[in-house]
Amino acid sequence: MVSGGTELQTQLEQLVLGSLQPGAVFGVQQGEQLELFAAGFMEREHERPMRPDAIFRISSMSKPIVALALLQLVEDGVVQLDDPVARWLPELAQPNVLLRIDAPLDDIVPAETPITVKHLLSSRMGTGILPMPPDRTPIQREIARLGLPGFGPDNPAQPLDQDEWLEQLGQLPLMAEPGARWFYNTSTYVQGVLVSRIARRPLSEQLAERIFGPLGMSDTGFFVPVGKLGRLTAAYDADLKLIDHPVNSAWSQPPRFEASLLSTAADYAAFVRCLHQRGTHSGGRLLGEELVKLMVSDHLTAEQREGGKAFLDGRGWGYGLSVDARRGADYAFTGEIGWAGGLGTSWTSHLDSDSAVFILGCRAIDHPEVMAAHVDLTKTALG
Repeated sequence: MVSGGTELQTQLEQLVLGSLQPGAVFGVQQGEQLELFAAGFMEREHERPMRPDAIFRISSMSKPIVALALLQLVEDGVVQLDDPVARWLPELAQPNVLLRIDAPLDDIVPAETPITVKHLLSSRMGTGILPMPPDRTPIQREIARLGLPGFGPDNPAQPLDQDEWLEQLGQLPLMAEPGARWFYNTSTYVQGVLVSRIARRPLSEQLAERIFGPLGMSDTGFFVPVGKLGRLTAAYDADLKLIDHPVNSAWSQPPRFEASLLSTAADYAAFVRCLHQRGTHSGGRLLGEELVKLMVSDHLTAEQREGGKAFLDGRGWGYGLSVDARRGADYAFTGEIGWAGGLGTSWTSHLDSDSAVFILGCRAIDHPEVMAAHVDLTKTALG
């Protein structure tokens, strides 16, 4: 057991009686060693004790996985970071830009800059979730009217496939000039479509062959097959209202639009371990070191970090994950990296000490008490 393991287990058991109820899995990784702790139950009915190999909806913790898949294609030489995406995504070939965030949808000008691969990876394509209450602006109201994924909570049952989604997205104006501002979430959805189109196959197949297979991530995917549903937890919002239950889970069927993954603590630890090892794993190399450096380096200006502070809270953004602000490629393997998933998961790595923490819970993280529990557990484990 890792140092302080008994204390960590006790702390987790206390938290699942309160802010992390009904249960959670907690992983601590130090170098090659991974210790998993489980406490509580898989659902509020207390029918199944939480198990270390429980499957959770990891939501936005999918982001670095999708980013790595796109970087693999960059390394393959089939696409470059500065390439406009219009070659593969013609729906985004001629974007217009709102003159102001709150402008009418026809108050637009043509974009001066094409959307590039680098813009997608750094979440600066020009659109995404606005850090303000919903229904404040015409663009928010139109996105809500269309029911577009990528601008709100995960919904694997939504009816659009990736091509239908991108067609509708491409008809909307951007919220800012490409490269000018950081916006949350939507860029990852576009990255997934780009990977699928370049690879000429579903995103799930590309991830399975190039990432999940090599890393042994056998429990990670866009849905849970019947034989594994007994390991899927229930999911609750911040007020502990049921969102999804394994008995009739929306995640039990392949989604029309592959966007948000499910995983286990051990699977995710294997992915993070590969980042710590600068792109290598026991069977070889997943991604070249120079591209991993770019992935874990900050690509934002001070102004862009300030504009995204509602999500970033002063941190920088690499490719699909948060990083220490202004941590450039020369210092890429020092400092802190990580991210969280809205439905109750989080990951934090301290690269200097080659250590990481994973917390996978059933309760959505968008509540101060839940977030505090994740922070406290992480601090206890990492110091």
